[in-house]
Amino acid sequence: MLETEATSIYPRYIQSRLMAALADTPVVLLSGPRQAGKTTLVRQLAGSKRRYLTLDDELTRLAAQEDPVGLIRSLDSAVIDEIQRAPNLLLAIKKAVDEDRRPGRFLLTGSANLMALPSIADSLAGRMETLVLLPLAQCEITANPESSLTWLDILFADGILAATQPAVGDALGG
Repeated sequence: MLETEATSIYPRYIQSRLMAALADTPVVLLSGPRQAGKTTLVRQLAGSKRRYLTLDDELTRLAAQEDPVGLIRSLDSAVIDEIQRAPNLLLAIKKAVDEDRRPGRFLLTGSANLMALPSIADSLAGRMETLVLLPLAQCEITANPESSLTWLDILFADGILAATQPAVGDALGG
C-alpha cells in the first residue's frame, strides 16, 4: 500500500500528540522509518497555516544549502519535509527560534537517525520535541483507538485480554 493511500484511509493516533507538541514547542520533529506516513500526515496538518517545503525538491534543497538563513527568515511558520537532506537548516532554525519562540513554528520530518548526530541534537536542545511515527498499527487499520492500549496496559488495569477481531490466514499478510 502506498504511503498516501495508507494515511488518507486510516486515522493516525499520533496526530493528537503531534498537535499537543505544536501547541507548546517551537520545533517539532516527526521522525520514523521510510514509508511510515510522515509526509502524508504533515501535509494534512500543514493546511493554510504553514507553508509546506520538501527538500526532495531540488530547487528547494539548493536554496536550503546555499542560503539557509535567508530561507528560514522568509518563513513565519512552515513544514519542512526531509530535513536530513539539508541539516545546515537546523542552525538557521535555531537562530529563528531564539529570536521568536512562538510554539508550532516549524514542523519537520526526517529519518530516525537524524538526531544521532551530536551537532544536530545539541543545536535544537530545549527548542524541539521529537515524535516517532511507526508504520500503521492494527488499531489504526481497524479504527479502534482502544486497541492502541498494549497488553501490559490492560493487565495493569486488571483487564482480561481478549481478541476482538482475530487475524487468520491471508489476513495475516495484509
